[in-house]
Amino acid sequence: MSSNAPSRPGTIMSGEMAEQPAVLRRILDEGAPAIREVAERIAAQNPRFVLLTARGTSDNAALYAKYLLEIRLGKPCGLTSMSTTTAYGAEPDLTDCLVITISQSGGSPDLVASTKAAREAGAITLAVTNNADSPLAQVSEHHIDVLAGPEKALPATKTYTAELLALYLFVEGLRGAGEEAARSAGNLPGLAEAVLSRKSEVKALAARYRFAERMVLTSRGYGYPTAKEAALKLMETSYIPALSYSGADLLHGPLAMVDNISPVIAVVADGKGGEALQPVLERLRDRGADLVVIGRQDEVDRASAGFALPTDGLAEELQPIVQILPLQMLAYEVTMARGQDPDAPRSLAKVTETR
Repeated sequence: MSSNAPSRPGTIMSGEMAEQPAVLRRILDEGAPAIREVAERIAAQNPRFVLLTARGTSDNAALYAKYLLEIRLGKPCGLTSMSTTTAYGAEPDLTDCLVITISQSGGSPDLVASTKAAREAGAITLAVTNNADSPLAQVSEHHIDVLAGPEKALPATKTYTAELLALYLFVEGLRGAGEEAARSAGNLPGLAEAVLSRKSEVKALAARYRFAERMVLTSRGYGYPTAKEAALKLMETSYIPALSYSGADLLHGPLAMVDNISPVIAVVADGKGGEALQPVLERLRDRGADLVVIGRQDEVDRASAGFALPTDGLAEELQPIVQILPLQMLAYEVTMARGQDPDAPRSLAKVTETR
């Protein structure tokens, strides 16, 4: 076959999903010391609050980092609106503020411009990218390479889980627990490999939901970024409208649209987030929702369908790295079952050049 021949649909995304255990292992073996060093340098600068800047999949990684920073570090933390500086020319005082910009490519002009503006406004700037030579890395004071290797499929998979692990190690490094964090995360590559091997279970879910006209995803706490990222993956690959809500927000109005036809996917963490989601799950069951649970086996057994996660002994803040894997696979399998190519969603580019 010619090297220029097109690959079969889904080949690239499938291959990159399969790389995730190796990427996680690489971060732990090769990247953790450098991440810890960056964390120590920034901790010495004593930032008083944190702002996170990102788009798309990286925005969901930023939301995960927000939970980590607020819960594990007790730092005030927010997500930025880049247009305040790039479009409106605002000049905030960011003295002693840590601005973390997360981007797989590090090439989007608005990310580069807003980070440059933040640095000029007195911020401590950190870029988290998959490209150490990117414009974003160059304009930032500090940089973390997530070491995921080239990602060619338009839907980001391995770079997302790499960002999550890198951000976890960084935040733990800020609190002086970097080495302990790396040990706590040591079983992630094996867990990821085990989850990714269960393709037949995900194919069965995909066969059940391939004709869905809408999906709703929900979670609480650390699982909420997983729900948002899964919704994004489903929309960009299969084109199914997928709405993501915090469980608390779902009860404030959107619950009215839930019926027994459109599936509701609940990411149920083994921990406080899962406990907080219980009243929501009860309301969903009361409404006769087609409830799909990604979580512990006992939670799956009480739902219409689901995927049981091996989270015993895994800290809740690390579970999102495992939670997203079956949902990436679900997006892939639903898309393939609908006769579409998940490698190349229509109208999308790998580097989105927003300004």
